Amino acid sequence: MTDLLHRASMRHHRAEAPARACALALWIALSSLAPCALAQQPAAAARPAAPPPSAQPSTTPLASTPDQARRSGDFIVAVVNRELVTNGEVQQRAAQAERDAARAGAALPPREELLRSALDVLIDDRAQLSHARDSIGRIEDTEIDRAVNSVAAQNQLSVPQLRDRLRAEGLDYQRFRDGLRDQMLLERVRDRDVQGRIRISDADIENWLAEQRAKAGLSTELNIAQILIALPDNASAAEVAERRLRAVQLLQRLKAGEDFAALVREASAGGKDKGGELGLRRADKLPDLFVDAVMPLRPGEVAPQVLRSGAGFHVLKLVERKEANLSVIQHHARHILLRLSPRLTQDAAVKRLAEYKRQVDARRARFEDLARQHSEDGSAAAGGDLGWAGPGQFVPEFEQALLALPAGAVSDPVVSRFGVHLIQLIERRSVDLNVREQREAARTSLREAKYDEAYTEWAREIRARAYVELRDAPGP
Repeated sequence: MTDLLHRASMRHHRAEAPARACALALWIALSSLAPCALAQQPAAAARPAAPPPSAQPSTTPLASTPDQARRSGDFIVAVVNRELVTNGEVQQRAAQAERDAARAGAALPPREELLRSALDVLIDDRAQLSHARDSIGRIEDTEIDRAVNSVAAQNQLSVPQLRDRLRAEGLDYQRFRDGLRDQMLLERVRDRDVQGRIRISDADIENWLAEQRAKAGLSTELNIAQILIALPDNASAAEVAERRLRAVQLLQRLKAGEDFAALVREASAGGKDKGGELGLRRADKLPDLFVDAVMPLRPGEVAPQVLRSGAGFHVLKLVERKEANLSVIQHHARHILLRLSPRLTQDAAVKRLAEYKRQVDARRARFEDLARQHSEDGSAAAGGDLGWAGPGQFVPEFEQALLALPAGAVSDPVVSRFGVHLIQLIERRSVDLNVREQREAARTSLREAKYDEAYTEWAREIRARAYVELRDAPGP
């Protein structure tokens, strides 16, 4: 799986394990980020609104420019339990935020506010990392070896070549391994603690599926059987009471095990030859009274209460439920990815990919051949082929561009957090999801929807339990 793919188990706005986004780890490392900050951080909405009063970073005097940081030398700005945060790390985090904003064309807060935000995020990280070390322990070297091998393979390098590449970028190999170890610890503790707080009930799943079907204009089909005790027009109170009692007695006999069809023949005002069945009908074509009564039931179950309508009293049984199949649009695409680095700016990458697009459009080159030669993604060996993917499986910028393409067309260069892409849509199709796939899609979507709230609560608790000491910059 390439680092571009945003499978349901990955969260593009939260931390990703190096083992699951290993090529990204190298890209970040080669972008000169500190190894302890390899993974992206949770979105602002997924972090506490403010640190505890005793740990407010706003009073910490940070070096506000790289020149100031160089003049004063690197120094410790915070101690979080037994973990340290340095001014250099804060500067690097803020610089990365500035690069990301520049690529996205987004506005940034003033520099001082940006530095305070970067420090706040790093304090959260260190508190969580300290908690992970205490509760999970050490990641074995063999696991780090596998992660390093995966990083190298995703970037089409051997491990020795990876070490050489890191050295050429001025990055220490052991610090790189330590960074991978820390990120794996963080991912594990987040998955264990945060996911453990999320509860998805069967009712949640059914409600989600009903909402999706309603949005798609789909309707569940129901076959309902009824015993109807009719009421005459202008029935007296005594007649109403007598008919109600008769319906209640029939319901009690059903609960005692008597056959529904036999009681239909004995007592119902209609449908005797069909066992009272109405046949499969769309739920939106049935009375709401009936639908509301049988929706919680499994096929073969009887509604627990007698219902009254203008026609009389009803005893209902759900005979069959046929759910409308949800379908999704899948795309089969390929891409060329150029990663940004100090040696390759965004403008240069865009110009290079625009030239590739001209070659493909003019039929002077094949897209897949260019991908094999130039793409810096793990899919390069397969000509950039990403296989079939459904909604939400690509990062938003990539997916938005893909949706706008007709089959066979090539996009303009697309900037994402991974670099710059050139995308070709091979084919598009609509696929029905079976019952298991629908429920799994519902569960995944609900977990994603509830994750931010669960993460915020967990992160706030971890931060509140942490010892945080803020330190002043050294004097001249």
